[in-house]
Amino acid sequence: MQYPKLAEADIAYLTELVGEKYIQVGEAISEDYAHDELGESRAFPDVVVEPHSAECVAQIMRYAYERGIPVTTRGSGTGLCGGCVALHGGILLSTARLNRILEIDENNLTATVESGVILMDFQEVTQKLGFLYAPDPGERSATIGGNVATNAGGMRAIKYGVTRDHIMGMEVVLPTGELVWLGGKVAKNSSGYSLLNLMIGSEGTLGIITKIIVKLLPLPSKVLSLLVPFPSLEQAIGAVPEIIRSQLMPQAIEFMERDVILSAEKFLGLTFPHKTAPAYLLLRFDGYSSAELETQYEAAGEVCLKAGAIDVLIANTIERQDGIWNARGAFLEALKAESPMDEVDIVVPRDEIANFIAYTKELEAQFGVRIRSFGHAGDGNMHVYILQDDLEKSVWKEKMDQIMDLMYQRGKELGGQVSGEHGIGISKKQYLIEDLGDTLINLQKQIKEVFDPKNILNPGKLF
Repeated sequence: MQYPKLAEADIAYLTELVGEKYIQVGEAISEDYAHDELGESRAFPDVVVEPHSAECVAQIMRYAYERGIPVTTRGSGTGLCGGCVALHGGILLSTARLNRILEIDENNLTATVESGVILMDFQEVTQKLGFLYAPDPGERSATIGGNVATNAGGMRAIKYGVTRDHIMGMEVVLPTGELVWLGGKVAKNSSGYSLLNLMIGSEGTLGIITKIIVKLLPLPSKVLSLLVPFPSLEQAIGAVPEIIRSQLMPQAIEFMERDVILSAEKFLGLTFPHKTAPAYLLLRFDGYSSAELETQYEAAGEVCLKAGAIDVLIANTIERQDGIWNARGAFLEALKAESPMDEVDIVVPRDEIANFIAYTKELEAQFGVRIRSFGHAGDGNMHVYILQDDLEKSVWKEKMDQIMDLMYQRGKELGGQVSGEHGIGISKKQYLIEDLGDTLINLQKQIKEVFDPKNILNPGKLF
């Protein structure tokens, strides 16, 4: 589809709306706006604008709709699939100035925020007030709007669910420029189709999210972590269903291998508490009394030891826990520092994780490419990275494409889905199309056409 190039009159109108300080045009656009975190997909917009309000966003969209100009929304740019890349040029709309926490409603246990609020800033504010915003994706410099757009998950998903489970309402600018509210502060809602849930995970293709009402929970006063070394990844993963069947309720269950821990140590310049075992589980429990946590971690430790764990290491101070979880949070950055790479965040039933990871080891040996993995053992979501290292880029790309085809095929055979939490964007389109098939893809295309008949919102993404 052909889209018009922006003319001087278009730039003048947008400048009048946002002000000269908040617009970048042509060669003045920072290279950062041409890609997301991994950077494989690259394209420059014609203009970058930073509106200051939902009403300003609505004005921009009304103008873009009349002119048929594509508009791509961008939060912090921390995505890994090219979802915020302006593939067809046009307007890149940054939510950087939509960064206010508008309300903390202690009576209804909700907060209302603008979509550009940074997750770590919001969590810091709510925790100081004694509340927990449960979604906790690994990239905490992301915006809450970006988390909603991709239905981000994170390490606490096993106990608290993903972003979708904590969104009660939102203000959205439609492609026509109309401003609408979906949902609200109500605890339940059976009023027609859930357009709210349709917008969550839509990656900016159906509307621009400007305000969000989220659920808050009372902040657990006690937190404790277990680091559990195993002689093999198979034994580590095999312990997870046993932990779940024991009716324990860990906040998080992460798996990792020694090679990734060593990369994180080198990157951070810190020493991990234990690094001699081939594989590890990292569990975190939260609650409101020490006795409650003691019962849970003792039972979990017994389950792990019966499953073949070498030891169970308790981290019961803030300093020890921060050290372990900071290392876990640095895994992606550590691998990126070592080599260019691309990623798969496939999700399978949790009792199939070991089978899938074993298959990645077979592919590593078959293709001679280094493959590293870690992820959320509690919900079956794995992050698998294919590193370039010393390979020529063209050779690596050819091998990587073959490896990804085989991984997604294997994931489907195991009952999995293409993406657990990172979304589809540009890089996973072909895999989603192959996985869902014509009927489901056509239904999604029809939904897109109803919302965005001119196909101007984040075109070229998802399918």
